[in-house]
Amino acid sequence: MINYQTLRPWLYKLDPEVAHNVAETALRVPNICPILFNPFLKSHFITNEILKQELFGRTFLNPIGLGAGFDKNATMIRGMQILGFGFTEIGTVTPKPQAGNPKPRMFRHVEEESIQNAMGFNNDGLLSVQKRLKERFPFTTPIGINIGKNKTTSDAEAINDYITLIKALHELGDYLVINISSPNTPGLRDLQNEEFITRLFSEAKAITNKPILLKIAPDMSKEDAVALTTLAVAKGADGIIATNTTVDYSLVKNPQSIGGLSGAVLREKSFEIFEAIAKELYGKTTLISVGGISSAKEAYRRIKAGASLVEIYSGLIFHGFDMIKDINTELTELIKADGYANITEAIGSDRK
Repeated sequence: MINYQTLRPWLYKLDPEVAHNVAETALRVPNICPILFNPFLKSHFITNEILKQELFGRTFLNPIGLGAGFDKNATMIRGMQILGFGFTEIGTVTPKPQAGNPKPRMFRHVEEESIQNAMGFNNDGLLSVQKRLKERFPFTTPIGINIGKNKTTSDAEAINDYITLIKALHELGDYLVINISSPNTPGLRDLQNEEFITRLFSEAKAITNKPILLKIAPDMSKEDAVALTTLAVAKGADGIIATNTTVDYSLVKNPQSIGGLSGAVLREKSFEIFEAIAKELYGKTTLISVGGISSAKEAYRRIKAGASLVEIYSGLIFHGFDMIKDINTELTELIKADGYANITEAIGSDRK
């Protein structure tokens, strides 16, 4: 296997979106001939009883998942398992296919180990993703489906997009995620309000018993984040994912004027919002933390704060193929060192 640190300088010569497309092409190969990748799966997918837990009616063999935005079209689910992820969240999926925002729309901040993206929910659309999920689901590791509205759909009609997606996809994943927190679709974050949340979960819960989670932005105040997530849980949300990318461009030296920042610069901002939410909702719902996680130490900090699961995306770009294996291996030792027999004992230990 090629060492990623050797390969990285060559990948960085490519436009970031082109590099992503190259990675997607490579990670689709296991769909064609999975047996060739069994040695890599065996060495990189860490199975240890200490990491195993039951959530959403499924077994999560490890708590490290792929965050939404990388596998937009459900083409890399098997590839992500081979890299060691305990679950994959695909999407964001919209009802109609859309090209997304004009290019260039993805930028690296190498020194800060961060990515700035203004992709704009580019995806193949509901029908294409639905077809792929029918071929893959149920899978040996859990699949989450992140859903959003089309750019051309007005805020007044947005709920129709979400309901359409829920009806079409709820039987093809283990959980659904309502994405109203991306900064790259005009007006989307305006849907983070009481009226929309109340109506959406009321209608969604009449359609399916599948877990439906809400993903929130990191750019609201802690008080507003707590109020919004508490409302969502009261109205039927089965969990909260915190957080999406940030538009706080002061976090990097040379920001672009568009898109959201992810990666290392998001770490503390994301944790602060997650911590505030966990103080209120730990023990009342399932919490998933995402934003700036690239080490076992940081993953464990989120777990002890109340996260049952954590998600990673940008860290892969800077740390490569072995990252998930290394995190799960070290995480196992961290849990053992604290005297816990299973991850469920560590979850929320800072809250107890």
